[in-house]
Amino acid sequence: MAKIPASTRPPCRLYLITPPALPDLAGFADRLGEALDAGDVAALQIRLKDVPDNDIRRAVEVLAPVAQARGVAVIMNDRADLARGCDGVHLGQQDGSVAEARRLLGADAMIGVTCHDSRHLAMEAAEAGADYVAFGAFFPTRTKAVQHVAKPDLLAIWQETMEIPCVAIGGITVDNAADLARAGADFVAVSSGVWDHPRGPGAAVRELNTAIRA
Repeated sequence: MAKIPASTRPPCRLYLITPPALPDLAGFADRLGEALDAGDVAALQIRLKDVPDNDIRRAVEVLAPVAQARGVAVIMNDRADLARGCDGVHLGQQDGSVAEARRLLGADAMIGVTCHDSRHLAMEAAEAGADYVAFGAFFPTRTKAVQHVAKPDLLAIWQETMEIPCVAIGGITVDNAADLARAGADFVAVSSGVWDHPRGPGAAVRELNTAIRA
């Protein structure tokens, strides 16, 4: 699968990830709207950890319309079985196969796969029919424990050899996003770098878009 030339590749875009817990779902929906109205965002991943399934379903009910009304794809983290109302699912290495997710969600679903720092895992995911692969963590992050550290040259190698898009994830902020976009990320996935930004999520999205397009 030969990669399209960099000169014709679409610009890098933002891929937002929710915080791991949303105790004030309605309040977060307002913050999400602020973020999405501030600039270009390609996708929102609903990533809730250690919460009941019904809470995840309720989050989809509340957040998916906010994102989808603005043309932003909604991706469920890990759980293809809870992706009803979403546009797709993002699978970790232990979260089932691309084929099973495709069977549950249909041919048009967007399916991504976490590939850590491994081009081999990413090539396997591409061959299995994934729509995108995710590499990381590129930087230290408070969102989850870092077991795999990826280097920016992995993105460059992927762009030179493969066709499907790649997402860079892990500790990405306004200060370091441009380096990953320059290295070859099609998308940069950001969580705390947006929701914990001192000037609010709208300012974070504006600054991130400026950074990755520079």
